[in-house]
Amino acid sequence: MTETKNFLNALYQAAVTSALPSHCLIPHLPAPPENGRIIILAGGKAAGSMSLAAEHHYRDVYKLGPAQLTGIAVTRQGYGEPTELIRMIEAGHPVPNQAGLDGTQAVMAMARQATKDDLVLVLLSGGGSANWIAPAEGLNLADKQAVTRAMLRSGAPIDAINTVRKRLSAIKGGRLAVLAAPAPLLTLAISDVPGDDPTHIASGPTVPDPTTRADALAVLKHYQVSLPVAAQKLMDDPTNETPRADHPAFATSRFSLVARPNDGVEAASRLAQQAGYEILSLGADLEGEAREVARHHAELAREAARTSRKLAILSGGELTVTMTGTGRGGPGQEYALALMIALNGHASIAAVAGDTDGTDGGGGNPDDPAGAFVFPDSLARARAKGLDPQAFLANNDSTSFFEQLGDLLNPGPTGTNINDIRVILIG
Repeated sequence: MTETKNFLNALYQAAVTSALPSHCLIPHLPAPPENGRIIILAGGKAAGSMSLAAEHHYRDVYKLGPAQLTGIAVTRQGYGEPTELIRMIEAGHPVPNQAGLDGTQAVMAMARQATKDDLVLVLLSGGGSANWIAPAEGLNLADKQAVTRAMLRSGAPIDAINTVRKRLSAIKGGRLAVLAAPAPLLTLAISDVPGDDPTHIASGPTVPDPTTRADALAVLKHYQVSLPVAAQKLMDDPTNETPRADHPAFATSRFSLVARPNDGVEAASRLAQQAGYEILSLGADLEGEAREVARHHAELAREAARTSRKLAILSGGELTVTMTGTGRGGPGQEYALALMIALNGHASIAAVAGDTDGTDGGGGNPDDPAGAFVFPDSLARARAKGLDPQAFLANNDSTSFFEQLGDLLNPGPTGTNINDIRVILIG
């Protein structure tokens, strides 16, 4: 089992390494402006590592000092890096906190101070929606926290959640680009969303928003989410719309991706192929309820095992968990638990499911697990310990289950975020 676990972990690490800012960001960094400053504004789980890579680049290659290079990075707690010229702020995720609010206000103030001679360089990654927290007028932090908790428990996919968030924010949905204009603005982003849609990465603070207030209201109705009174008042305001594509701020704003979920799937696929596995890639954009997707993947794996194929089934994307229990866990761990149950101790199948940012659900702490491993003997070991997998699944308590088995994936903060990577090995 140790050899299998090491190989599964290597596949996970290959996906992570493909999107580390230390190499994927550097080729995209622009030259500094002739007369102005580079103002780096970073948000999300990779904001710390992206800012550190950019700072090293501009200091080493262009010899920039504090007069030419400045900025603020707001990242998840435990994900900060030791930058010198860029202020580093660690904030709450997935539920925003006061540190995120204070940091975002500083980001917005710096954007307003930019001139046409400066270059505003926005370094964006998943998690930015929670880290860059700026309540719209009439809302407070408690309102935003209540909305976040309600949306997370609803089981809504991330694009639906972001559609609602944009209506309740002073920075999301293109509003940061408006604040920075007329300064030229370049966004370099690590994608963690299906289809790599710029409007959904960190809720699209620098790009035009194609969604509308009516779309947000439809999301709330479909997922039966009740909002605080002040938030509902904003939703009911017909003037509460985000800037459209014809807004002049977007004439000086550019956007480019530096890493995608598919990069991780391809990197893990290459390593598995080198080890002699046939590859079945299900794509990098999977969505759906974690336990249901797991059951489907178990069927694929069992069918492959019947033909004695040495096969690696890989997938990426962000699954969801509709919370009905009171346990601990996230989509990766719930997927792994449901997969283990469906495989029923199959002798030739093992798997790993993990979030490439290093944490999967949990309490928002940097030492939360990233996911979990599944082995042929997982079910037998659980029964020997008196554990009922179905009971843990019903209580959404996958962390406790795999914790007792010793099968959690615990890499710690990775410095990037290209969503989940799931690998099932057959044979």
